[in-house]
Amino acid sequence: MALFVAIQQQKRGKIGPDRIFRDRTRVLDVFSDVDIFSRYRMTRLSIFKLINMLEPRLSSDTKRSHALSVENKVLITLRFLAKGGFFSELGDIHGTAKSSVSRVFHPTVKGIINVLDNISFPTSETAPQTMIGFYEIGGFPKVLGCVDGTLIPIKRPPIDVEQAYVCRKGYHAINVQGICDHTLRFTNAVVRWPGSSHDSAILSNSRVAEVLDSGNLSGILLGDSGYGCKKWLMTPLLDPKSRGEQRYNTSHLKTRNTIERAFGVLKSRFRCLHKTTGCLPFSTDRCCKVIVACMKLHNFCMDEKVPLPDLQEDDDHPQHPATEVINARDGLSLRKMIIEQVFS
Repeated sequence: MALFVAIQQQKRGKIGPDRIFRDRTRVLDVFSDVDIFSRYRMTRLSIFKLINMLEPRLSSDTKRSHALSVENKVLITLRFLAKGGFFSELGDIHGTAKSSVSRVFHPTVKGIINVLDNISFPTSETAPQTMIGFYEIGGFPKVLGCVDGTLIPIKRPPIDVEQAYVCRKGYHAINVQGICDHTLRFTNAVVRWPGSSHDSAILSNSRVAEVLDSGNLSGILLGDSGYGCKKWLMTPLLDPKSRGEQRYNTSHLKTRNTIERAFGVLKSRFRCLHKTTGCLPFSTDRCCKVIVACMKLHNFCMDEKVPLPDLQEDDDHPQHPATEVINARDGLSLRKMIIEQVFS
């Protein structure tokens, strides 16, 4: 039968199966604002702006009339970031083949990373505004940012490095360090450490630690008890006794909650990072790129005033016993001075 079909195709001057032309309805032209936001976690205007930014990088060189447009590439990528899922389903939704989705997804992720240069730690010029913003939240002085780690589930990596990626909760993950400002924008992201890494080790080996250790930038970070108290990193007291210590802990918790909220918004907007959608099904290097792209898109959405999504519960924060961290003496002295001068 197959031979007969092939002979008939040759007679008609055709070789191979018939081409399939799928319906690629222009989503941004026909969907309502509510439908677009629910499917892509971004507004129509913000998606158009992102498409225009990516146009020079993602335009196809082919002259074929059915090549994927930049709009399709961006929508396919945003749909995965917003919902997770399989590439075959993304292809069905957007009128293209699974192979085409696989071919355009990672270049689009790379393009997003390259065009969005919006994660930067406060400088001496911008630090005062950040400190004022944090002070208005909980009355904590000289705060440059709040730091924490969060676990992003990934598929099982190669056997030779697998154990390093098993987090304390028993699954494979990347431990992502984030620092945010008072507006929930990420000002620092370290996305390369395996899930078993300790939060304090990631921070100690980061560029931010070098900057703050050098003393070239005056200010402090706020972190939980998984970090060591340093001259530029304030942690809560484990057993507050005096009224000043209690007020310190209350202000610290209220201010540091911004990083918890930032991670919550990030994972609610881009559900591919949330454990309820399974895990990122790529190599560890590509998983890191997807995470960075989501964090940059998060800042882009904050800048564009995109409405916040309904927050999902997120408990994927690495927790380590307080005995694992070392508190520097100068950090403890500074914490005591802050309590005496500000909170007592």
